[in-house]
Amino acid sequence: MSDNQNNLNEDLAFNNHNNKTNSFIHQPDASSTYFHNSPSQSLPFADKIGNYQRNIGRPTDAYQDSKVYIVGSGIAGLASAYYSIRDGKVPAENITLLEKLDIAGGSLDGKGTAESGYMVRGGREMEFTYENFWDLFQDIPALEMPEPYSTLDEYRIVNDDDPNYSIARLLHNQGEIKDFSYFGLAKADQLAIIRLLLKRKETLDDLTVEDYFSERFLNSNFWTFWRTMFAFENWHSLLELKLYMHRFLQDLDGLHDMSALVFPKYNQYDGFVLPLRNYLIEKGVHFQYDTLVTDLDIDVDVNGTADDTAKKQVRTIIAQTAGKPANISITDKDFVIVTTGSMTEDTRYGDNETSPKLDFNKDTMGQSSGWQLWNNLAKKSTVFGHPEKFNTHVDQSSWMSATLTCKPSALTNKLKTLSVNDPYSGKTATGGIITFTDSNWLMSFTCNRQPHFPDQPKDTLVLWVYSLLMDKDGNHVKKPMPKCTGSEILSELCYHLGISSESDNVIDNTIVKTAYMPYITSMFMPRAKGDRPDIVPKGCTNLGLVGQFVETNNDVVFTVESSIRTARIAVYSLLNVKKQVPDIDPSQYDIRHLLRAANTLNDGKGFIGESILRHLLKNTYYEHVLPTPDLTSNKNNKPSNLLFSQQWEAIKGLWNK
Repeated sequence: MSDNQNNLNEDLAFNNHNNKTNSFIHQPDASSTYFHNSPSQSLPFADKIGNYQRNIGRPTDAYQDSKVYIVGSGIAGLASAYYSIRDGKVPAENITLLEKLDIAGGSLDGKGTAESGYMVRGGREMEFTYENFWDLFQDIPALEMPEPYSTLDEYRIVNDDDPNYSIARLLHNQGEIKDFSYFGLAKADQLAIIRLLLKRKETLDDLTVEDYFSERFLNSNFWTFWRTMFAFENWHSLLELKLYMHRFLQDLDGLHDMSALVFPKYNQYDGFVLPLRNYLIEKGVHFQYDTLVTDLDIDVDVNGTADDTAKKQVRTIIAQTAGKPANISITDKDFVIVTTGSMTEDTRYGDNETSPKLDFNKDTMGQSSGWQLWNNLAKKSTVFGHPEKFNTHVDQSSWMSATLTCKPSALTNKLKTLSVNDPYSGKTATGGIITFTDSNWLMSFTCNRQPHFPDQPKDTLVLWVYSLLMDKDGNHVKKPMPKCTGSEILSELCYHLGISSESDNVIDNTIVKTAYMPYITSMFMPRAKGDRPDIVPKGCTNLGLVGQFVETNNDVVFTVESSIRTARIAVYSLLNVKKQVPDIDPSQYDIRHLLRAANTLNDGKGFIGESILRHLLKNTYYEHVLPTPDLTSNKNNKPSNLLFSQQWEAIKGLWNK
C-alpha cells in the first residue's frame, strides 16, 4: 500500500472518530431532566460527584498528530491544556498557549516586592464544592510540600489546621464592630428569595436585581453580606443572582461570618497558576508570549442550512507576535480553544502619589485588544454571542482595588483588634473582607493569611481594599475613589477605622498600588439567552470557547471553578472524550440544606411548617435533618406553632406579587 493511501486511511479514521454523530452528553443538566435508574441509563446522574467520575476514558491514539492552540493563558486556558493531555491524550508537545502578555495567569495575578510594593488586582474566595477545580489540582504537584503531595493536599492541610472565620465582618461609626449575626430580612423578602429560586431561568432575561427586589431587601444585612462578598451591584443580572443562590445554597449560614470559605496559603498566582504552569511546561506544553490573536479565519459551509447551524471550521489563527504578523494554519486534525473576553482587560494603575488614568468613552469601551477577537467572531455569526452586552457599560461594570504593603504602623495595630489571630502569626487574620456599612464607597478590606507572597518579609503585611460604589465622594476624602491617589484611599480607610489622627504614620509606612478595572464585573451585566456563546457554538467542528463569558447549564461566573468547568467541557466535546463533566454540586436538592437555608434566612427563628416537621420526625432516624436548637437564635423566638400561624398570615397574598 502506498504512503499516500496510508495517509488517506489515517485521515478517514480520524474524521470518523471526530465527526461521527456524538450522542454522548458531556455536559448533563440536572435542572431540566428527571433522572432515574433504568436499563438505558448507564451513566451517573447529571450531578453525581465523587471518585466514580475520576475514571480514565477509553484509550485512543486518535489525536497523536493533532495540535491544540489555546488563546489565553488564564486559568481556563491552562485547564484546557491540562485536560487535553490527561483525558484527550493529546501529546503535550502538540499544545501551544498563545498569550498577549509576558506571563501566564490572566486575572489570577500576584506580583511585586516588599521594596516596590505588592499587587493583586483581586482575590478568590473558595468553598468545598469546587469539583472541577479540585479534580485538576489533586493531580498538580504541591508548591512547597514534597512528593507525593498535590496542590489540593497542600491547600486542604492549611485549611484543616487553620479554620476560616471572621470576628468583625461589618464595621461602622469609625471602627466600631457592627452586629453581623443576623440577615434582617422581612418575611416578604424571604419569600421573594424562595420565589426567585422557583422561577425558571428563561423568564429572567435582561432583568436586574433592583427590578425584582424591594428597597428594604437592598438595605438589609443579607444584601450587604452578599453583594460585598460576591461583588454584585443592584443593577446586575437577576438571572446570575438566582444561579448564585442555587450554587451556594449550602453556604448560606456561613455567609455572615465567612466560615463557609477556604483560602490558599499564598496569593492566587503563587498558589495555583505557578504550580499548574510548571506542571504543563514539564510535560512539554509550549507557552508563546507577546502573541495577540485578533481573529480567526473560519470556513462556513452553509449548504442550504441556516447560519447558526452551518458547519464552521477554523482554518487560520490571525495573530501578531511582538507586533509582527504570525498567522497559524489549522489543519483538519487541529483544534482551537479561545478565552472570550477578559474581566481585567484595560486595567489602569496608580500608586501613593498618582490616581489611575480614566480615559474610557463610548467609542473606546470594549474595543481594546483583549476584546478584539470576541468582537470579530460575533460579526461572523450570532452563535458567537453579543459581547457588547458586557463590554460597553464601564460605569456599571467597574470597580477599583488597592493593594497595601504595610510595615508596622497604627493600621497594623488596629488590624490586630479585628483579626481572629495576630496577622503576623501566619494563621487566619480577618477571615475575609470587612465592610464599612456607612462608607459612601461601600469600602471593604481584607488581610488573608500572611505571608501572602513566598518572599514577603516577616515584618510586612499585605492587605487588599476594594469598593463597589465609586462614583460618590468619600466620607473623609471628598472625591470619587477612581480620582484618588493611593495615599488618599489610605486616608479614607484610616477614617473608617477610627485612626485618622494617625494617618500620617500609616501613609509613611504603607506602599499603595491601585487598580481600576473597567470590566471587572462585566460578566454580571443583565443578559438574555444567546448573549453568551455556547462552549462549542453550533456548527463548530474544531473551535471551543472558554472562560467567564460562555454558557453553562447551571454554573455561575466569576469563579475559578466555572473557568475550569468550561475548559473541561470544551476539551471533552471537541475531542469526543467519553467522560462527563458533572453538573454543579447537588446540595440545592438536599432537604437538609433547604431546611437549614430557610431557617437561616429567618435569622434562626424557624421556618414555615417547622412545628409539623418536628412533630412528625421526633425520635425518628430523620430527626437530625432539622436545625438543632443550639444553632437557632433565641432572640424574639416564639413557640413554633404560633410562629407558623403568624408567618402564614404575614405572607398570604404575597406569593403572586
